Amino acid sequence: MKGKLADPVWALGAMSGTSLDGVDAALVLTDGVTISEFGASGYRGYSDAEQAVLRAALGKWPGDDLEDAAAVVLEAHIATLRGFDADVVGFHGQTLAHEPQGRGTHQLGDGAALAEALGRTVVWDFRSTDVELGGQGAPLAPFYHWACAKWIGADAPVAFLNLGGVGNLTWVDPASDKPDAPGALLAFDTGPANAPINDLMMERRGLAYDKGGALAAQGQVVDGALELFLEEGYFRKMPPKSLDRNDFSLMLDLVRELDDADAAATMTAMAAAAVMQGMEHCPVVPQRLLVTGGGRHNPVMMAMLGSALDCAVQPVEAVGLDGDMLEAQAFAYLAVRVMRGLPTSAPETTGVPAPVGGGRISRV
Repeated sequence: MKGKLADPVWALGAMSGTSLDGVDAALVLTDGVTISEFGASGYRGYSDAEQAVLRAALGKWPGDDLEDAAAVVLEAHIATLRGFDADVVGFHGQTLAHEPQGRGTHQLGDGAALAEALGRTVVWDFRSTDVELGGQGAPLAPFYHWACAKWIGADAPVAFLNLGGVGNLTWVDPASDKPDAPGALLAFDTGPANAPINDLMMERRGLAYDKGGALAAQGQVVDGALELFLEEGYFRKMPPKSLDRNDFSLMLDLVRELDDADAAATMTAMAAAAVMQGMEHCPVVPQRLLVTGGGRHNPVMMAMLGSALDCAVQPVEAVGLDGDMLEAQAFAYLAVRVMRGLPTSAPETTGVPAPVGGGRISRV
């Protein structure tokens, strides 16, 4: 890294989420505490063939046959990141399995190979240390959400909702002086979000997702299925808590007998209801809920949230942030924190007993 360790540096973050849509990349100028400037960003979608390889690898662990999936992840990230100039790269990898109280957490991706290919220092394997020390290993974006709350000049508690494959919520008190301070953050996975809807669309229509919520808008929510979904024990657990992409795979069974439109509407309502349940855990009602991730493009989902919550619900673009790149930016920010030896998770975000810094560093 150029300059003094505490000086802002250009960090490049890469994120491939559980929706399996592709690789996001984004530059952030940061010292690992504050955001100084946002830089260029990019995206490379996975082809249908690549998605099929990754889907087949979901649920697998190190030692399983993952050669083809590993090649897809590495080659896609090299292609996405090669054109950027950065001092350090934050590489999340592709989550295949997540059992924090069981076998651990598995993000497929070889940071050392990526560092060699790019000729740049790569920080990777962000979650394992947190899990090994008793944390959930997720969500990890909350420390960056704290920095975003500072950047937008929030003067009252605000919440960030990421609607990716899984939904996760971060409540931020912007008056706190650091993200690992007691009471600064509360974060947890709310429940399934886009992943099961995407799976439904692939199964029923051969489509990657419900674009613009068009199919859900044509259907009716079936209350019985929604009520059965909300009986899942996860919703009674106190945060912090986290999920694997497939923890709610039975959602598809709950809508099995419904026509396509009603199934899409009901599953969208399930994702929204999971957020509503989660909002009840916030220490105080946030001034507004800022939504990031692909779910903010679903007007049916956004309308459901807006009508049910006691705060404004807005896409993060309303405050000048990029909802498509926030997760990638988060791992750029976290990479700098790892290089500086700063914590990347805390008891209020992952349930780890004390603030901890994760991540492995591969230098060239």
